[in-house]
Amino acid sequence: MTRLLKFLREEDGPTAVEYAVLLALIIIACMTGVQALTQETANSYNESSAAIEAALNS
Repeated sequence: MTRLLKFLREEDGPTAVEYAVLLALIIIACMTGVQALTQETANSYNESSAAIEAALNS
């Protein structure tokens, strides 16, 4: 019985779960940021390419 009470009072498990959820949210935020940055970089390169082609063809 005392082992059960000790297990129920232990706070390491919930803390680990909280850290895992926090880490997952941080990873999702980073992935979203990288995806947005990748898209903006691709757009920038495409605009630069179009401008260079237009300058060379005129």
